[in-house]
Amino acid sequence: MARPNVEALRKKQILRSALQQISERGVVGLRVSDVAKGAGVSGGIVHYYFDTKVDLIRAAFEENAAQSLERRAAIFADEDADVRSTLHALVDTYLPADDTTTESWRVWIEWWAAALRDDDLAEVHNRAYEDWAARVQSVFGRVDGIDADTARSHATVLVALLDGLTIQALMGSPTMTVDHMRATCRRTVDLLLAAG
Repeated sequence: MARPNVEALRKKQILRSALQQISERGVVGLRVSDVAKGAGVSGGIVHYYFDTKVDLIRAAFEENAAQSLERRAAIFADEDADVRSTLHALVDTYLPADDTTTESWRVWIEWWAAALRDDDLAEVHNRAYEDWAARVQSVFGRVDGIDADTARSHATVLVALLDGLTIQALMGSPTMTVDHMRATCRRTVDLLLAAG
């Protein structure tokens, strides 16, 4: 039986801690010492894997995007599933209804804010976002009669809707509950599919 790679595991622990810290404190409040403490390592170990705090933040954002797609991999992989059911399932997994998804969304929001001021973070963000949008587009593209441009447009609408409604829900909007968000996104999916 192969032994787990200690370095890979330690790096994952550091990134896990960084994501928790970013979610709780934001990028501005992130301290390497807090990340180290959360990972159960020294600050020197964190710097062994990440030369600078910016490198750590970039890697944490990339990890957040990768984990997000990984949690939905089975949904995207099931190309025999009904498109409506697939899109509804995707919507449901993106609702900020559990700790993991809420943390991920809080990190995304921090990423957006940081990327406004950092071209490198913006580039990393744009690549990750394009990957996500392309996957949603591929689901819409499975519908007969929907061309690539329409599939892209539908994906853009759904992704933008999820982003905007999630921000409202996380901010505690009394009118944007998770249930209302689910209903709104599912209704939009149905309208987009009906429009063809």
